[in-house]
Amino acid sequence: MDNRTPEQRRRIMKAVKNKDSEIELLLRRALWSRGIRYRKNVKSVYGHPDIAFIGKKVAIFCDSEFWHGYNWDERKNDFKSRREFWIPKIERNISRDIEVNKVLNDHGWTVLRFWGKQIKANPEECADRIQEVLRGTHEEI
Repeated sequence: MDNRTPEQRRRIMKAVKNKDSEIELLLRRALWSRGIRYRKNVKSVYGHPDIAFIGKKVAIFCDSEFWHGYNWDERKNDFKSRREFWIPKIERNISRDIEVNKVLNDHGWTVLRFWGKQIKANPEECADRIQEVLRGTHEEI
């Protein structure tokens, strides 16, 4: 049972950002400072990547650990309340991420996903990886 009123819960959930999050801003700043220009939150590309390079067919996703199920097999046991809601919700997010990767790959896109903690720890390293892919010097993903 939720210990908040529906109005409190609604306010909390509305505050969760789905674009321009801290991790997206960190990665975008690292790219912008290198002179790498991109499109953000592209609705015309399947899966709505956080960052996209349309001409090169490269899609970047900045995945937060909570919403995208980082280390899920261990973490799902951490849920003590509303398990019947949260576990299926996050598992659906995980399966959607896999589906998005497959569809984009099938259409010739290169998909890069970074965990929030990767970006926070070293946004420059993430930008290096993107730059390698854009230059075509990367090993197969």
